Amino acid sequence: MSFFPASLEALIDKFASLPGIGRKSAQRLAFHVLSLPEEEARSFADAIIEAKTSVHCCKICQNLTEGEICSICASDRRDQSTICVVSEPRDVLSIERGREYNGTYHVLHGVLSPMSHVGPDDIRIKELLQRVADNDVEEVIMATNPDTEGEATAMYISRLLKPFQIKVTRLAYGIPVGSNLEFADDATLNRAIEGRTEM
Repeated sequence: MSFFPASLEALIDKFASLPGIGRKSAQRLAFHVLSLPEEEARSFADAIIEAKTSVHCCKICQNLTEGEICSICASDRRDQSTICVVSEPRDVLSIERGREYNGTYHVLHGVLSPMSHVGPDDIRIKELLQRVADNDVEEVIMATNPDTEGEATAMYISRLLKPFQIKVTRLAYGIPVGSNLEFADDATLNRAIEGRTEM
């Protein structure tokens, strides 16, 4: 039995369907939206519709953009010979925050996951291979997450890139800056030793 009007219950259900939002958080969000002045609520709804209709994938790197090509691909200051492969558009923001990488990106929009029925045709691997075939690419950096699916995706793509005879690298993983060795797990320590660099 529902204690709320049907339209409010529907709003709660929509919020609850978002990733990382539980039922109680969904209720808080729904009540907050109801408490907004009507103009603000309409503005909120319009922003969702505008983003949904305006944002699409860059025809080169598959990152999100409002234009045909994203600002990174359009920039003549970026190193077009290096492509950093990431799982999701938000990963581009994470790498850009470091202000160290100056190449381009390729967004897969997912990772291989047989358990979730996600295969090679369900993510943007073909587009990456086409980019490498058509352009003067020297290095592809695999920057998928260091979990089972991310590792499997990186290995699968690196095998597909072998015939192109380009450098394929993987992000180094290890001990976070500012942490203590005693708190690092075995897998992290092993990765840190494997990925050690000369000083």
